[in-house]
Formats: sequence, structure tokens, C-alpha cells
Amino acid sequence: MGLFDKLFGEFIDIIEWTDDSNDTMVYRFERYGNEIKYGAKLTVREGQSAVFVNEGEVADVLGPGMYELETRNLPVLSTILNWDHAFSSPFKAEVYFVNTKRFVDLKWGTKNPLMIRDSEFGAARVRAFGTYGVRVTDPLTFIREIVGTDGHFQVDEISDQLRNLITSRFSSAVGAAGIPVLDMAANYEQLGDVIGKRIGPEFGEYGLELTRLLVENVSVPPSVEEALDKRTSAGMVGNLDRYMTYQTGVALEAGASSEGGAAGAGIGMGAGLAMGQQMANNMGQQRIAQGNNRDDRRYEPAGRNGPPPLPGGIRYHVAVDGQATGPYSVDGLQQQLKSGVITPSSLVWANGMADWQKVSEVEELQDLFGAPPPPPLPLN
Repeated sequence: MGLFDKLFGEFIDIIEWTDDSNDTMVYRFERYGNEIKYGAKLTVREGQSAVFVNEGEVADVLGPGMYELETRNLPVLSTILNWDHAFSSPFKAEVYFVNTKRFVDLKWGTKNPLMIRDSEFGAARVRAFGTYGVRVTDPLTFIREIVGTDGHFQVDEISDQLRNLITSRFSSAVGAAGIPVLDMAANYEQLGDVIGKRIGPEFGEYGLELTRLLVENVSVPPSVEEALDKRTSAGMVGNLDRYMTYQTGVALEAGASSEGGAAGAGIGMGAGLAMGQQMANNMGQQRIAQGNNRDDRRYEPAGRNGPPPLPGGIRYHVAVDGQATGPYSVDGLQQQLKSGVITPSSLVWANGMADWQKVSEVEELQDLFGAPPPPPLPLN
């Protein structure tokens, strides 16, 4: 500093600090030789505190306002320097302006995935990030514990330490909360409150207050996300038959609108076959459902949904005393008729018949009731 600066500094009796950086937490007011005139004007604006330091020892702290520096408003410094009431000489002291406003939108996040125990997935790895805000509530503690002799202390000089505090407590807070991974999105606010309460006292040891902590996202590894997406897609599809029918229709439309070519024709043919098979299955299911829903049915046909009839002709089920018996071949039915177990009015059913019918009404069984054979020829 030159002679002009020295002389100019000795005549300046106004001490103030205006901050235009938005990230400065502590600023040391520079004076040549740290000389301050007795009776100098000190301006402390809203959101600031002024801390006087004499020979490395923190003395007085002044809040917002305009002061004339003298013994009545610097009691600690006056005691240290043994000022009397007639003291009017310049004195040496360092003045640190502490920014007490809120510093917001500070970032935090986990550097590596955290392993937690989840009630649904068992062991799970998660990552999290968010924002937080702090402010200085105890300037003396903050200067003693953090700032020291740094004349221009910025928020990024302590943000790493604060971020480490948050992430180290996140895992234990999530484990204690017992919130499943899939439910964390609905409980970000609760997580933020839990973590904030846990680390608030630790911030206080630095002279800081944690004003707010927000959890913005909790994510799982990409492979787990892919598995969850597939699980969600399967749940959204719902009825697979309807979904396949819809997809087949889309494929048919795409094949019809293509500009020729074997590929387009092949797609259309394959989609048509798939749709035909699907329609046939649906129609078969509808017929079975209609037959099962008849109110006037007396018997449950055995084997309606069973395997096809064995080779050798149609086989019939017979209703005997309210129970379905059989199946019998035509020869078997003839034996039942001869033994009197069934009669022409007995009900029978076979695959392909819409409902139970009397034996005498089934066209294929009319031969069982044919005309009796002619009498034997007379002997000559």
C-alpha cells in the first residue's frame, strides 16, 4: 500500500460492507495497519453482523444499525485495551462482516450408491440427491470454528463438509424410517424432516442453522429400473387376450398400408393367421359359456371341456338318476337299453350337441329302435 493509500485510510472514518457476490459468508474489512479512528462510523446492514477481533481474540459483536465506535458500544474491546472515558486516539482492530442471510439451493447427493434393507426387494442400492439451505446464527462460533483468519470466506469452502454430513446421515435415517423403495417418492417430505432433525445439532456446532433440507430424488440402479419398468408394463397391459387382439389389428393395418413387398405381405399374412386363431378361440369360449349359463339345464355334462372322443365313433354320456354316466359307444348304449338301465326317454349328450336330448330324438341313435326282424320262413 502506497503513501497516498495510507494517508487516505487514516482519514476515512466510515466502516461498511456491501456484498454483490451472493456467496460470501464472511468478509474482513481492510484498513491500513487495521487502524480505526475512535468515533468512526460503522454501518451494519440487515442480514449482517460485525465482529471485532483484537490481536486474534474475538471481542464485540454488533448487529444491524449505525454505530459511532466508542467505549459504550465496544465494552469488551474497551476492557481489553483499558480505554478510559477520555480516550480519543485511533485503535487497532480487525472487523469481520458476517453474512447472516439464508444461503439456499445448495446441492447435496450421494457419491456412491447406499445399501439399504428393503421390505419388498430385500437388499437394495439407492442413490439420492436434493438441496438444502443454511445461515449463520452464531457469528462468534462460526469464526472460531470455521473461518479463522480467512478474510474472504465463501460458501463453497464449507459446502463439501456440510454435504458429507447430510449423506452420511441419509442411510441411517432411511433405514430407521423403514420406508419401502417404491414408496419413497411419496415420502420425500418426511425423509427431509427426519434427516434435518438428525443433523441440525451438528450444524449448530459450526454456528450454523439448517433452514431446510429437501429430498428431490431417490433412484435405484439402471438394471433395477428396467426390471421395474417391465413389471409396470405387465400390470398396465391387464387382459393379455385383448392386448394381443389389439396388437394383431395394428399389425394388419401396418401391413395393408405398406407399399407392397414380401416383407409387408408376410407380416399381414402372419397377423391374419394370428387373428383368425384368436377369434376361433374366443368363439369356442363363448359357446361353452352360453351352454354353461342355461337356466333350464338339469345335468352337468361330464367331459364337455375334456379331450376329443376316442377313435371308433361318437361316445355318449347318459343321465341316470340325476348323474352323468359314460361315455358309451352306440353298442354300449344298445346293451344299456337291453338291460333296462336306460329307456328311449333317457337323456344323452355327446360332443357337438347343443344340449341334452332324449335317446329317441337323436338321429344317430334311431337304429337302436328299428323295426323288429321278420319271422323265420316256414319249413317245407
